[in-house]
Amino acid sequence: AGSVEESAKSQGPIAAVVPLMLFVMATILMVQLQSFQRLFLVVAVAPLGLIGVVAALVPSGAPLGFVAILGVLALIGILIRNSVILIVQIEDLVREGKDRWAAVIEATEHRMRPIALTAAAASLALIPIAREVFWGPMAYAMMGGIIAGTAITLLFLPALYVTWFRIKEPKAQEEPPVESGEPVQAQT
Repeated sequence: AGSVEESAKSQGPIAAVVPLMLFVMATILMVQLQSFQRLFLVVAVAPLGLIGVVAALVPSGAPLGFVAILGVLALIGILIRNSVILIVQIEDLVREGKDRWAAVIEATEHRMRPIALTAAAASLALIPIAREVFWGPMAYAMMGGIIAGTAITLLFLPALYVTWFRIKEPKAQEEPPVESGEPVQAQT
């Protein structure tokens, strides 16, 4: 049997449990998020990590085989975790009385550094196995997916949240004009 047939045979057991895995993940996320809308937002971001997977595998020449697919499954979990952290932070700020627009901005600013640093740490931890014949494809898939997926999550998820929930930017408070007869001087 050729390598393609062997790869297809080895992927069979994974494909058999994917529906169960998706159901369990959706159930756990539903318990955590308590909303189908928030669940949709979290799940919508996960596939965007595939951009990084392809961007890493193609130049490295690593195949998208069994081990790389395991890396993609782990990557989906990492990206979903990042999305849940951001969504929960937004919802916590709204519950505290923040304006929804301000909550999205503050949550993104507040969580950007921890999410980016943990993504960087996870990517750097994969470097030692990247040159290995067996584990290399998984390492490349995960590194590319984590880097691109995290950046996309931090940019795309807040925009998707604002669009999905139709949150409008609050109008800027205009200062009343100064009527002293004196021109307003710039302060230096």
